[in-house]
Amino acid sequence: MKKEQINIPFKKSATLGLWKVDGKTSEKGKDIFLTHGTFSNHKVCLGISEFLVNKGFTCWILEWRNHGESSKINEPFNFEKIGKEDIKAAFDYLFTVEQLTQINCITHSGGAISLVVNLIEHPQNISKINKMVFFAGQSSGAGHTTGNHMKIWIGKYMSKLLGKVPAKLLGRPENETYYFMKQWFDWNLTNTFTSDSGKDFRVEMPKILIPILAIGGMGDKFIAPVSGCKAFLARFKNPKNKFLSCGKSTGYAEDYDHSRIIYSRNAAREIYPEVLRWLE
Repeated sequence: MKKEQINIPFKKSATLGLWKVDGKTSEKGKDIFLTHGTFSNHKVCLGISEFLVNKGFTCWILEWRNHGESSKINEPFNFEKIGKEDIKAAFDYLFTVEQLTQINCITHSGGAISLVVNLIEHPQNISKINKMVFFAGQSSGAGHTTGNHMKIWIGKYMSKLLGKVPAKLLGRPENETYYFMKQWFDWNLTNTFTSDSGKDFRVEMPKILIPILAIGGMGDKFIAPVSGCKAFLARFKNPKNKFLSCGKSTGYAEDYDHSRIIYSRNAAREIYPEVLRWLE
């Protein structure tokens, strides 16, 4: 497997890190765009990328601004801007410079939110995507219990006081600003999914008819509970869409949590092959 960093021009002198992961078995026309979620960077996508490269794919992993090797930009941004601007820049590069005509997409966590925003705001991209896979992706279903609702409320106001969510203290690769997380807090406190200008993204989601495999971990009780992931998928109306609940009660080796659902030995053994079957 070979990993190459490509610096995509972005906002004046800034760049976004796009990682090309391929190998000797990679075949022309088998391309996958991947991106991470909050508190993360491209490394969370490396396990499934290696697996898929060995099956003939080329993987392209985007790192959001201020994450990983992408430039640090001193301006407020949120999920909506990542979709409208960062993912747009990556797609422009893939479709114009690399001249890819068709791709698949795989996201983790908030990466699904930003990808959906991109497809709503830039619908010309929809016809260029064959299939999508959302690992632990949801927008507004984390506050489904009283306990979770209280955790989100406390998280919102503590991060407002600090100006950020200090995730590095908990061993995560990246912190997130309060401004960035406020959108997620508000969506999950009010069970909404709206833009800064008030557009209801959920009204637009049925227009995206790309087949979706959504995967939820039964041990993910807070960030992306199975119920929230199912509700997110239900907003799309393609009858071919499929949902996987990954836990012991459904025949898996463990009740997968938010990170292990995409990056763990068990996931590589029993979930990655399901993704491959979906893509093929």
